[in-house]
Amino acid sequence: MQIRILNKFVVVFSSLLLLSSAWGQAYEPPRTADGKPDLQGTWSNASITTLERNARYENLVLTDDEINRATDEHPQNVRLATDDNLVQGELLDGSDLPRGRGYNAFWIDPGTKFGVINGEYRTSWIDDPADGRIPYSDQGRELRSALRRKNSGFDGPEVRPLSERCISTGLRTGPPMINGLYNNNYEIIQTPGYVVLRTEMISHARIVPINSEYKMQSVTPLFGESIGYWDGDTLVVETTNFSPLQEEASTSLSTNARVQERFTRISDEQIDYEFTVEDPKYYSQAWHGIARFLATDDKVYEFACHEGNYALPGILAGARRQEHDEQR
Repeated sequence: MQIRILNKFVVVFSSLLLLSSAWGQAYEPPRTADGKPDLQGTWSNASITTLERNARYENLVLTDDEINRATDEHPQNVRLATDDNLVQGELLDGSDLPRGRGYNAFWIDPGTKFGVINGEYRTSWIDDPADGRIPYSDQGRELRSALRRKNSGFDGPEVRPLSERCISTGLRTGPPMINGLYNNNYEIIQTPGYVVLRTEMISHARIVPINSEYKMQSVTPLFGESIGYWDGDTLVVETTNFSPLQEEASTSLSTNARVQERFTRISDEQIDYEFTVEDPKYYSQAWHGIARFLATDDKVYEFACHEGNYALPGILAGARRQEHDEQR
């Protein structure tokens, strides 16, 4: 009887030791003067991992055997390893453009590693739905097709897509804030009453009041109206009241769409960034994902999209010439 009691004591004591050890290893983030986790600094979400899962990957998580091979064979890394073999003074002849090389490797910063979430190498940030794809409804697809037809005109700059006009580039500015081919840096600034999310792409600063209410329903700002609050050590940002122009972005958000973002600092080097998108106008269900931001010493520079950008006047000039030739 005494042996059984002793054995039970040993099991319970060992369990308590394990729990105590786990608690002792819990990360304690640096804190601001008002006691909140300090998220300030410059962060990058550059990564091979993309919002949606590429068809080349079957599962959300890469196995240990797949990680190195998939990293080495990923098109972004292959391009970075080969694309700089250019001869100084020789201009590209344009044959690389159909392969998506509007920029040579010198100008891009796509990231070279898969993102790690909960110790797992992820092939997509989206984890719900399970296929890692945005769940467009039939209605949503029809609406997007109509918008693409609208943006196929060349009458003037107003009918061209927002990205060509340097107004918005899909989900780079957010919400949600997703990585791309370059300009993946973000700066976070905190005060007790506000959090500022400054993006390198399009040089936009999203000012998020803390513990506030929505006040701009009749204004519908381009990137929506964001309000925030703290859920323990997690910053929660909820956004709605999007401009109708956001329906023309690469991932559509209608005026009444709602996006929740959750920022949790899990180490000195990483913030886990969780997001949920709800919009019955375009999607058959709410969709959810977790991405990550890594600390960087890089700076957020001005993104001078218009200066020296001859693409839009060139596109419209080409359309005018085509119209002229057709009338001859």
